[in-house]
Amino acid sequence: MMVRILYTIFYYAITPFIFYRLKRRAKQAPAYAQRWRERLGFFTAPEKPGGFWVHSVSMGETIAITPLVRKIMAAYPELPITITTMTPTGSAQVKAAFGDAVFHVYVPYDMPGAVKRFLEKVQPALCLIVETELWPNLIHYTHKRKIPIIIANARLSEKSAKGYTALGPLTRDMLDKVSVVAAQGSNDGERFVSLGLPKQNLEITGNIKFDIQVSAQIRQKAAEIRAAWGKERPVWIAASTHDGEDELILGAFRQLREHMPDLLLVLVPRHPERFDKVAGLCRSQSFTVARRSKNEPVHPGIDIMLGDTMGELLTLFGASDVAFVGGSLVDRGGHNFLEPAAFGVPVVSGPSVFNFAQVSAALLDAGAMMTALPDDLASTVVKMFNTETHQKMSKAAIEVVAKNRGAEKKLLAIVQDAHQPGR
Repeated sequence: MMVRILYTIFYYAITPFIFYRLKRRAKQAPAYAQRWRERLGFFTAPEKPGGFWVHSVSMGETIAITPLVRKIMAAYPELPITITTMTPTGSAQVKAAFGDAVFHVYVPYDMPGAVKRFLEKVQPALCLIVETELWPNLIHYTHKRKIPIIIANARLSEKSAKGYTALGPLTRDMLDKVSVVAAQGSNDGERFVSLGLPKQNLEITGNIKFDIQVSAQIRQKAAEIRAAWGKERPVWIAASTHDGEDELILGAFRQLREHMPDLLLVLVPRHPERFDKVAGLCRSQSFTVARRSKNEPVHPGIDIMLGDTMGELLTLFGASDVAFVGGSLVDRGGHNFLEPAAFGVPVVSGPSVFNFAQVSAALLDAGAMMTALPDDLASTVVKMFNTETHQKMSKAAIEVVAKNRGAEKKLLAIVQDAHQPGR
């Protein structure tokens, strides 16, 4: 297809700039300077090729798909699993969740040579792409090898749909080669169809993130952390914050301390490379800080506990009373509101929630979530600490999560159907 060829020429032309960007990111996050060869399809092939290939872009997608991958492993114990990611945080999450039980490398960049080298070494029998990660060459050469492609937990905002519309025939060609798009909701599904997905290849499964399970071990750990902080001390967690949000959170926190002098803020930046910067920001505003990574105790004189570890966010939500979820006071579309909701922790966010539009709508409609502009954030959080309001929101949050479960079971059925011999 001529459009894909032109796209490929353009991609090759910008590849030096992609690696330059990696090098620049590595100054703050050294992991970006490692394993570059994998991104070009150069790596040692797995001992046992074949089986299922799961691509989850980063940490959030990896966490979401982990329970389904475990069920696939249980259903097909004889088949190997390969999990690819795009980011070091996603890579770290794969290793933390599965260790050596799966084969893991970075996904190849979308160049024919890199993609073909990857496919030749891994030889997958089925490709499961989490959410919406559509790359023309990756899909083309996977389809060319007659490998079924499933887009799992697919979401497509109006903003993203406009971007794909601009690609015109390239988008239609990709979607025509996808076996199943398992969309989170009917609106997502309609957008995929309008972009060229054959309607018979669409399934509405719901959002797999509603299938979140909080283990007894995590609940116990959360209770231990909260006891160490002080059970009577109110705790507000601001999680997955982006550059530009921390200053707003600290401003709201200063206002909140006027009403709740002993309030503890648990501040968890989204990206590890920002941990030191945010710690410095907090101290520059005369707040006392304890860093989780250093096991520094949170005594009554500590204002802020900086959550600068990986893989503990769900536990920290469980140790808190009210949760702000970031990426929402800046135009990033928000992050996973369901992690605090699963614990029955009331949620507040900024107005930017397009990445979780259906989730936020469900929580807002049920009264489990509130939204606020920066100037209103402190007054909104104060309301949520009211005992009666807190109890109502907590109950509503748990009910919303329970009511919307079931996507995982539907996705497993789609995978099993696609993997039937002869398909």
